[in-house]
Formats: sequence, structure tokens, C-alpha cells
Amino acid sequence: MMDESVVASSSSSSSSHYISIFTNFPLISALLAFTIAQFIKFFTSWYKERRWDLKRLVGSGGMPSSHSATVTALALAVGLQEGFGGSHFAIALVLTAIVMYDATGVRLHAGRQAEVLNQIVYELPAEHPLAESIPLRELLGHTPPQVIAGGMLGICTAVAGYLVTLIGKSA
Repeated sequence: MMDESVVASSSSSSSSHYISIFTNFPLISALLAFTIAQFIKFFTSWYKERRWDLKRLVGSGGMPSSHSATVTALALAVGLQEGFGGSHFAIALVLTAIVMYDATGVRLHAGRQAEVLNQIVYELPAEHPLAESIPLRELLGHTPPQVIAGGMLGICTAVAGYLVTLIGKSA
């Protein structure tokens, strides 16, 4: 027969594992950086076009890169929390490099190709079978300044979160 204290202890430790996701510093830093970047895109889009575009809150492309902000905040938060010499930081850093390279490489060029293809379809005669096709998404990737801005935002977010954590522990 199981002792009731063992069952209660097991049950409370199981629920604390689920709650610990809300105190996971790297995860919180990454999600916060993503959210801030998306809100910045929303406002920079308004500034450029003088109209509100709710798609900017969830869409890819634009200034700053939310993907770059997310992975940079994640990598730095992992390094600050667990040390920069461990395998967790190495994995996060490699992931960051791949995401940032992809944003300025493959995704940027795919977006530029979509612009050209959309222009070609737009110029087709009305009777052409492709004339009514749905335009391709053009805002897919990022320019290097957009990726760098996202990276800087990720660094600021992780450092600010780390400082808040340190202040909270000392209080």
C-alpha cells in the first residue's frame, strides 16, 4: 500500500513542473522579445504607410526581425542562466545563427521572387488562366539591418529580464 505522503509529494512535484514553465527565464525572454518586435512592426508599418495593418501583428518580414529577436533573446538568456560554456548555450547559439542567416538569405530572396512573379501575373491579359491567381506573399525575409535590429532587441530583452531577475532575488 502507498503512503499518502508519497502520493501527495508526487502530486505536488508534478504540478510544480507544469507551473515552472511560467518562471522559465529563457522562454519568457524569447516570447517577450517576439511580442515586442511584432508590436514595433505594427507601429513602423503605420509610420511608413499611414494606415493600421493588423496583419503586421502576426506576419513575417519587416522591421525589426521578430525571429531574430526571439532566438537572440533565447540564446542570451540560456547563456546568462546556465553559463556560456555549456552545450545548451551552444545549441541556442547555432539555432540563432541559422535563423538569422535564413532570414537574410533564402526568405529574403523568396520574397523578392514573389514580387517579380506577382508583377508578371499582374501584367497578364485578363483572359490568361493565371490572371486571377492569388498574389504570393512578398514580405517573407529581412534585410541585414532588420535582422541586426531584431538581434539588438533580443539582447536588450534578455539583459533587462536578467537584471529584473537579479533585483527580484536580492529584494
